[in-house]
Amino acid sequence: MSAMIRNVNDAEFEVEVLNSSEPVLVDFWAEWCGPCKMISPIVDEIAQAYAGKLKVAKVNIDHNQQTPRSYAVRGIPTLMLFKDGKVHATQVGAVSKSQLTQLIDKAL
Repeated sequence: MSAMIRNVNDAEFEVEVLNSSEPVLVDFWAEWCGPCKMISPIVDEIAQAYAGKLKVAKVNIDHNQQTPRSYAVRGIPTLMLFKDGKVHATQVGAVSKSQLTQLIDKAL
């Protein structure tokens, strides 16, 4: 995992994501999830490509159950783009890098 990505837990979510001055892409994932592992390199690339414009965070749903429940995360991977403390876009399931960059570019 890239050094540009922060692992965020339930306790840090408000400070790291909701109160962030820049948009935050949150990847809700789990160790056992094949599609999560499949998109992990794409999320790493996004973190590097958008450095300074976008923060990228990962929330492990097995270790942090409160936050995914608050945002009705039903399937993983779920990627949510937060801007000004609100969900701006949501993508459920594995996607290509171009699909993910389109989602981000629309929100930025």
